[in-house]
Amino acid sequence: MNPPSTLPRLVIAGLSGGSGKTIVSMGLLLAAQRRGLSVRAFKKGPDYIDAAWLAWASRGAVHNLDTYLMGHKAVVASFTSHAVPGGLNLIEGNRGLYDGVDAAGTHSTAVLSKALGAPVVLVLDATKVTRTAAAMVLGCQRLDPDVNVAGVILNRVSGPRHERVLREAIEISCGIPVLGAIPRIPEASLLPERHLGLVLPDEHPGTEPLRRTLEVLLEGRLAFERLWELSCLGPDLYPTVKSEPDLNEGKGLRIGHIRDSAFTFYYPENLEMLKSAGATLVPISALSAASLPDDLDALYIGGGFPETHGKALSANKPFLAALWRAVDGGLPVYAECGGLMLLSRAIVWKTLKFRMAGILPFEVEVCPKPQGHGYTELVVDTPNPFFPEGTTLKGHEFHYSRILPGSDQPNTACAVRRGVGCCHDRDGVIVGNSWASYTHLHALATPEWTQGLLNAARRFAKQKAETRRQNVQRTPAF
Repeated sequence: MNPPSTLPRLVIAGLSGGSGKTIVSMGLLLAAQRRGLSVRAFKKGPDYIDAAWLAWASRGAVHNLDTYLMGHKAVVASFTSHAVPGGLNLIEGNRGLYDGVDAAGTHSTAVLSKALGAPVVLVLDATKVTRTAAAMVLGCQRLDPDVNVAGVILNRVSGPRHERVLREAIEISCGIPVLGAIPRIPEASLLPERHLGLVLPDEHPGTEPLRRTLEVLLEGRLAFERLWELSCLGPDLYPTVKSEPDLNEGKGLRIGHIRDSAFTFYYPENLEMLKSAGATLVPISALSAASLPDDLDALYIGGGFPETHGKALSANKPFLAALWRAVDGGLPVYAECGGLMLLSRAIVWKTLKFRMAGILPFEVEVCPKPQGHGYTELVVDTPNPFFPEGTTLKGHEFHYSRILPGSDQPNTACAVRRGVGCCHDRDGVIVGNSWASYTHLHALATPEWTQGLLNAARRFAKQKAETRRQNVQRTPAF
């Protein structure tokens, strides 16, 4: 394979969610690596879980591309700055190809494919369908002729005759190749699901056997060489050199982030922006650490699944007590979704109740159905440690938990223009120097996020230094 000089790229899209995009994407990433190609995976939209599986398959960081949150220019710049020249750059779509935030399909996978000039390969669920599949593909081709629907991969094919009829119908009626056919298998046994979606790689019972299973399942069933050729047909798109940030802005600051199997939802860019500003990131496990490091200037707690680790979190009383003391002592804490749950008094799930840090004045309960799911827009209208009043925050929420009804109304910093938030069209709970919300923010979508966390950390670092100076001055000389 002779790699081109630009950025080979493919969008793997579907006609709906659950079509098999993630399994196909992982299979292509594994196949490319077996052939000696470098790979980079991207996820359309704000999803953390599919991105985690793509990271597992590609053995590298996965960056989310979202035109609603980031805008077209930032999406293209993020792609070109992280893509690998001469390797396979694979973008997994979200839901159906044309599904966006409105009837016009604004911010859909199709829109993203046009912004990147990337060919689209449709993963088509072939369950109980033959020629009608061709009609669906033809509809995708004709709805927007500027979207380059270049091929189809059939999923859940019942047998050789089914595959033959589908191939003929699509290739004759649509004029594009069928580039693979995957038999019907119990996919839940490969990638089990739970309330927020797929189980994460860290919690999968056997990722190495899964790797071998995917290789056996997909090798020979996907026309990889033809898919590679398609990826090289996009218009020229060259790597972008990222501008160097001011490394002095966060110099000397130590920012902790809780990173373990309970808290895994972090956009790579958020951590990259803090590091590129000169801050030192300190990973901490809420499951195993007995305390917080003494020298932290701020703490970042992302989302995850604290409810499935509730027993272990609740049992780590020394850590919860240390977290409470740190907030009481003024440590700036920025917490999202699962982080909000950790800071609450307790998590109630089914018949179980797990005591948490007790920093926020309420308990949260995990419900059978989503309590908030989709894009959010918040307007900061109250003084707080992180964002100036008047700031608009565009983010995403997906949570099954809610503040337990009957709880006292907490102090909040934001009005919710779009989305659900935490309570009564509000979000951004403020206690001392801590912020907790159900909205996840992306650093490229909200530059104020990085600046706000660095500013809060810097203020706290100065406060600590001043306290030490005063203590030294008060020390009597004997």
